[in-house]
Amino acid sequence: MEEQVYHIPALLPQVLEGLDVKTNGVYVDVTLGGGGHSRAIMDRLSTEGHLYSMDQDMDAIERAVSDPRFTVIHGNFKYLKNFMRYYKVDGVDGILADLGVSFHHFDDPERGFSFRWDGRLDMRMNRSAGLDATAVLQSYSESQLADMFYLYGELRNARRIASAIVKQRSVQPIDTVERLREVIAPLINPKQEKKELAQVFQALRIEVNNEIEALKALLSQSLQVLKPGGRLAIITYHSLEDRLVKNFMKTGNLEGKLEKDFYGRVLSPMALVNNKPIVADDDEIERNPRSRSAKLRVATKL
Repeated sequence: MEEQVYHIPALLPQVLEGLDVKTNGVYVDVTLGGGGHSRAIMDRLSTEGHLYSMDQDMDAIERAVSDPRFTVIHGNFKYLKNFMRYYKVDGVDGILADLGVSFHHFDDPERGFSFRWDGRLDMRMNRSAGLDATAVLQSYSESQLADMFYLYGELRNARRIASAIVKQRSVQPIDTVERLREVIAPLINPKQEKKELAQVFQALRIEVNNEIEALKALLSQSLQVLKPGGRLAIITYHSLEDRLVKNFMKTGNLEGKLEKDFYGRVLSPMALVNNKPIVADDDEIERNPRSRSAKLRVATKL
């Protein structure tokens, strides 16, 4: 795995500490990516331990190492439970998800993940999936686009952006990064250009890859896959994901509803390992600026 080129794993020591890796344990890294986290977990496993790593991108799968303690799975983590059943795994000691996008994706103009390079608007993690970013921009209604930019990009001018896209796509297809930037340029605040462009591209990426629904499925299934005492460690990069993870780890449900017993004690199938999210220190941010927005939360299944 060419970690230095493909991806630098965020919060690596903190992830290993959070997972509390046992030498003979069974673990799942549901976001293989460049393999940095997976390799570090395997370094702590004996011949009796095992790691299952998943990714929906064949680029990541093809870079994976061969090791008898390691099974690589080409698939979306929303099917975690089914894959574990397929491999006859009764329960695991830890699940890791790093919800960030690999350097490889951002830096490859052909993938269309970044506003920094011109190229076709694709954004599919799984390149065999049907829906890409161009299809979203060309086929969604104005209200669907507005909702997407507001909910997933948290853009205040979501309606105006959606309106501009619908008007301009009938003149010329919006199928490249350059074309999208051209269409929305009048609506972007020059003082916050990078931030607002990042929000637009984030919203599109989340929609194309159905990321929020996949995360909800992963969280729900984690309780069925983890052994009692097993740990769930998730790194998020924006408030939508972090809110979901925070609520789930506190309450054991996606709605974040606290259930209490007769005496007012909180009933939850999980216990937080850290009350506050773990974030990168200044040294890590200097080495890896993309870790600036990373937040790690860890919980134990009771």
